[in-house]
Amino acid sequence: MQGTQDTRPVDIARLIRPRSIALVGASEREGSIGERTLTNLIEHSEFDGEVYLVNPTKAELRGRQCWPSVAALPATPDVAVVAVPASGVLAVIEECTARGVGFAVILSSGFGEAGEEGEREQQRMKEIAARGGLRLYGPNCPGLTNVNHRLGLTFSPSFPHDLTKGPIGLATQGGGLGRNVMQAMERGIGIGLWASTGNEVDLQVADFIHYMADAPDIEVVVTLLEGIKDGAKFAAAVQRCAANGKPVIGLKVGRSEYGRKAAQSHTASLTGSAEVNSAVFRQFGVIEVDDIDELVDTAWLFARAMPGAQEALGIYCSSGGTAALTADAVGAAGLTLATFAPETTAVLRAKLPDYAAIGNPVDTTAMVLSDKTVVETTLGCVANDPHTGLTIVPIALDYGETTTRMADNIINAQKDSASPIVPIWMSDRLGEGYRKLVAAGFAPPRSVNKSIAAIARWVEYGRWKRANPSNPEARPVLPTRAPEGEFATRSLSESQAKAQLKQAGIALLPQGLASSAEQACALADGMGYPVVAKIASAQIVHKSDIGGVKVGLRDAAQVAEAWREIMAAAAKHHPEATVDGLLVEKMAPRGGTELMVGVTRDPVFGHVMTFGLGGIYVEVLRDVTRRMLPIGPRDAAAMVREIRGFALLDGARGRPKADLAALETLLLRVSEFVVANADRIEEMDLNPVWVGAVGEGALPLDAVIIERVPA
Repeated sequence: MQGTQDTRPVDIARLIRPRSIALVGASEREGSIGERTLTNLIEHSEFDGEVYLVNPTKAELRGRQCWPSVAALPATPDVAVVAVPASGVLAVIEECTARGVGFAVILSSGFGEAGEEGEREQQRMKEIAARGGLRLYGPNCPGLTNVNHRLGLTFSPSFPHDLTKGPIGLATQGGGLGRNVMQAMERGIGIGLWASTGNEVDLQVADFIHYMADAPDIEVVVTLLEGIKDGAKFAAAVQRCAANGKPVIGLKVGRSEYGRKAAQSHTASLTGSAEVNSAVFRQFGVIEVDDIDELVDTAWLFARAMPGAQEALGIYCSSGGTAALTADAVGAAGLTLATFAPETTAVLRAKLPDYAAIGNPVDTTAMVLSDKTVVETTLGCVANDPHTGLTIVPIALDYGETTTRMADNIINAQKDSASPIVPIWMSDRLGEGYRKLVAAGFAPPRSVNKSIAAIARWVEYGRWKRANPSNPEARPVLPTRAPEGEFATRSLSESQAKAQLKQAGIALLPQGLASSAEQACALADGMGYPVVAKIASAQIVHKSDIGGVKVGLRDAAQVAEAWREIMAAAAKHHPEATVDGLLVEKMAPRGGTELMVGVTRDPVFGHVMTFGLGGIYVEVLRDVTRRMLPIGPRDAAAMVREIRGFALLDGARGRPKADLAALETLLLRVSEFVVANADRIEEMDLNPVWVGAVGEGALPLDAVIIERVPA
């Protein structure tokens, strides 16, 4: 069955913008968590609600009254910020629950990340809070930072320095890398809200992504993940962003074995399979990046402008070598340079010297040193060319006044251009020109390759959006849900597996199960030769490895001989196996292409389908693509076309075009079959799948199904 998880968004509006706050553990001891949080809250925030300080040993702090406990407060706060040692946290949560507090932000460490005892305490905390509807944020987190409304529920000494408002929402688990992204404000980017959820005993990154999807002051969502605890919540949240036209840029750490171990020890999160995480990102339009620089460059490009239908690029430069370097990077990324309109070329020809390059890239040459107006009069016409969706301006060196003037020209040209201009500041000398671009909100990338990586993500997302138009009314696609409880697994025989596929409406070649050599010959005579004969046993999965398959049998005598040889091989290699008989099947037509369709159960995202080149090639070439189930027609078509070997299906080198419609139908029916039987299907492998020319169909030639059974 399809997942029935509760993915309704949690109402966290009063956590993001509370009316009243209690700081439990407020302190005057310099450098303590309680002191730093107090300082950020009353000195560096602009909060006009009530702030209650809780400290049983103090009557007042900084001229403000203290209360001995949450129970003693004169009113119930929306949020309690907990800054006490781990040993005292559960007592505070008990008080907050009894008092009816809405949210607790637990800064304290020493829980799930600290071992088994800490995990037990963390679970007790969750159970206590659940009794009164208290929602928990943390523990082991740096707090919550609402920059757009200047509220810091955090102990970070960086809070007063990282307060550039903006349209980016940032949701992370770890605090260190999250703060690293926040400090990209030095380059001019603006981040409106940062949630760093720590151990996620209750509220998760997905809850904040879902909030940001609907938040009017957030236009771009950035997430940095060490693990995903609830695949259904995450899938629903990113789909909500897509439905509202908000791109999500994601960086998932823990993609290697080393990284997985580090992430698990840090946040106690499920890191999951890197391949599956990337597949789900791609399926729902999450823009996956590889490092923090790329994350920042990509997010800010989206914050500046959304990609349109025109994706060709312009390059405008005053250095021939730099122009060529940038053009190389554009080509290597699979991007396209625009062909300028005649009117653009005419302006460039009139304004630039004869020896300048006026194609694309544009190289103004060193004329920019002698003519102060040349950039002002030509950059704008390139940026406004009707064939150009974005203009790249690589700046190789800081030439003092000349480069400062270039920065002014870029700023002025952008004011008159709807398409973005992306200056690349390549020099390590960050002079006045760089500072002007930062102040104007360009956040210049620092290298050609980093800039092109961000632009490539921007273009790819534009293509994804055109193929997947926003629909705010659409219901989210949710992963299948695994039944609870202990279980074992069993493998069905090929004949049993194919019987289930046939019942699900999946096309198969004629076949039959024979319990004797005579019956095998009769089945073969009835379906017509040539045929293939295979051992039928749930205990023998790799039939070919033991001589359990005979192909190309052309008459009854060969079928009878196959019976004897296959049964002898089975008895020799698997004497303990239960043999049901011999599966006799019509041979696939000559030609065609061998593919594979597999399904596995991921612990985070449920059933995931893998599709690619099959037969002997699947393990050698690993040319596969994946999707979380269920899939729809658009997903099936995309999967078929994403594999590198798609040219083999699309008529390469004179081959007949494959029956893509039948192949897509097969993927959809496999998805429907698995979702309908999600409780019991653990794994499935159709390999090879034969696909013929248009009209010949797509047929699984072998099938393995592994089921869950009660332990």
